[in-house]
Amino acid sequence: MSGLNPELEAHLAGGITTTCRCWELERRDGAILGFTDHDCGLDFGGVAFRADTGLSALALQQSTGLSVDNTEAIGALSDAAIREDDIEAGRYDNAEIRAWLVNWQDVSQRQLQFRGTIGELRRSGGAFEAELRGLTEALNRPLGRIFQKPCSAVLGDKSCRFDVDTLGYSTQLAAVEIEDRQTFLFDAFGGFDPGWFQHGRLLAMDGAASGLGGVVKRDTVSKDRRVIELWQPLRADVRAGDTLRLEAGCDKRAVTCRLKFKNFVNFQGFPDIPGDDWSISDPAKTGALNGGSRRS
Repeated sequence: MSGLNPELEAHLAGGITTTCRCWELERRDGAILGFTDHDCGLDFGGVAFRADTGLSALALQQSTGLSVDNTEAIGALSDAAIREDDIEAGRYDNAEIRAWLVNWQDVSQRQLQFRGTIGELRRSGGAFEAELRGLTEALNRPLGRIFQKPCSAVLGDKSCRFDVDTLGYSTQLAAVEIEDRQTFLFDAFGGFDPGWFQHGRLLAMDGAASGLGGVVKRDTVSKDRRVIELWQPLRADVRAGDTLRLEAGCDKRAVTCRLKFKNFVNFQGFPDIPGDDWSISDPAKTGALNGGSRRS
């Protein structure tokens, strides 16, 4: 094993070992949990690794080159550790994982064996099974610019650079009625035209769904109610009175970027790119054959 901790290497060479495995899990919301397959809890690196979770791991598969390192972790669902409703809500999706080989008699003798993210996560019978994917998994994603008319940025990201906290582009309020975690009815509120939040986001700021959100499918006004409908229901329970944040929507068009957000300088699309009809047209169909631009 390359770069093995010298003290741990000497311990392993001694023949009689006192090693266990520890896992540090960091969710996207910043929550950090520690687990170990030892029969007593351990502490190092500012993380408490709990021993009462029933967590264990399968063999770690590693290879040279760019193939993805992978393994799996299996454990029991517990209200004090990994809860089923948190899995259902997606709070563990793409959580970062670090796996250590540790001498439980001296935790300074440890070796980081795996670092990656949680992939597919399955649960049944009061237990869960999580696929752990190595860092090279990110290399499987296609990268590069896409030449298309719509903007390729996400509103507020580092390419767009628009501040969604700008006055007039977001609001926080409580829904008075919620249908199937997907349709949210608010008392009529001013300052925002109908459709202003379409293609935007709805985020739960408190309650059981705190931190979760969805993309707005429709933003309409019906009688004295503002109706916000999501493309997909939130993955945790939302109740009337919970504080929700609405962010303005962007339909990726150049005119929207220029007029609604005043952000055309950061537009990431190509609004003047020729369409298919233009690219396959022949001179006989263009009308005037004077050498002028066909886009005039």
